[in-house]
This record gives sequence, structure tokens and C-alpha cells, in this order.
Amino acid sequence: MAQSTTVTQHDSHVQHHFVNANQQLDSAKMGMWVFLVTEILFFGGLFAGYTIYRMLYPELFVQASIELDKVWGTVNTLVLIASSVTVALAIRSAQVGKPKRVITYLVTTIILAAVFMTIKYFEWEHKFSLGIYPGKFYSFDGIDNPKAHIFFSFYYLMTGLHGIHVLVGMGLMVWLIIKTKKGEITSDYYNPVEITGLYWHLVDIIWIFLFPLFYLIK
Repeated sequence: MAQSTTVTQHDSHVQHHFVNANQQLDSAKMGMWVFLVTEILFFGGLFAGYTIYRMLYPELFVQASIELDKVWGTVNTLVLIASSVTVALAIRSAQVGKPKRVITYLVTTIILAAVFMTIKYFEWEHKFSLGIYPGKFYSFDGIDNPKAHIFFSFYYLMTGLHGIHVLVGMGLMVWLIIKTKKGEITSDYYNPVEITGLYWHLVDIIWIFLFPLFYLIK
């Protein structure tokens, strides 16, 4: 009889190998934090490479950064900060059982992310039109330094990888919206929203480091 009661009280969203919902949430958070650590190590290597070349060619990096639009870079930073707020609000709405608000905040986050990617697209497109390409494809003559392509190679690589992470985050939020509409996200089960929120906050933090490193060099 006791065994039957245990099975009945076992929430449908809790996988069989977990004792209860709290243990499942803690395990999911731990898994996401381990993943985020690998992401930090991945970008950490790129930041280390950037730092080494910045020390080798300090004047070059200052000259090259002038070609980046600080205004649009600032706008994109504000956009991502706003998206972190809306993600946090989506998590809170899920915790208190307000699915409509969850969807509203997730849609808003996706829109903000789309704005970020659109601005980034036009930034890249403008540089390509000037011949500012990475590596051996660089043909811009506006910077009097034969190694100018080094700076822009780091720029395209690091902001490009960050952009891929933004797109992945947008896809995850579309998935969350679908789950919420199906009634699968409730105040008793909001793990996917919270875990995705952790991922999105990391994406924002990475950009907060990228912005000054490339746009605000002095």
C-alpha cells in the first residue's frame, strides 16, 4: 500500500531515476553549470589568444577598433541586457504559474535577440563591403598596418561564435513557448525555463566582455 502511494505521488514530469522534483531540478542545474564551465573554458582560450596578440600589437588593435561602430555596439549591449531581464521575468512567471506571461516574456526575448542579430548582420555586411574580411581575404586599405587582419580575424571569430550561441538560445526559447502552450510548463515544473535562462545569462555575459575588448579599446 505504501509503495502504491509513492508511485501515485510521483509527479509525471519527474523521471523515474529521481526521487522527487527538487532532486531533478538540482541535477539539471548541476548539468547546466558543468556545460557552462566548458563554454567559459572555450571562450577563455579565445580571450587568452586575443590578450596575447593585443600585447604584441597594441597600436594596431587601437587603430582597427576605430572601424567598429561604438553606437551600434552600445545599442546591442543594451538590447542583450534587456533580454536578460525578460528571461528572468519569464522564469519568475513560470514559478508562480502564469503561462501567458511566460510566453509574452519569451517572445519579447526572442524579438530582442533578433534585433541584436539584425544589427550584427548590418555591421558585418558594411565591413565586408569595405573589404574588411578575416585572414588572407582582408583587402581594406584604410588601416596603415599589414597585420590589420589579425584584429578582425579575432573579431569575426569571437562575435560569430557568440552569434551562433544567440541563435541556439532563440531556438530553445521557441521550444519553451511550444511546451508552455501545451501546458507542460507549470509552477511545479519549470526546469526547462530556468535552465535555458542560465544559458542565456551566460550568452549576455560573454557579450559584455566582447563589447569593451573590441569596441572600446584605448
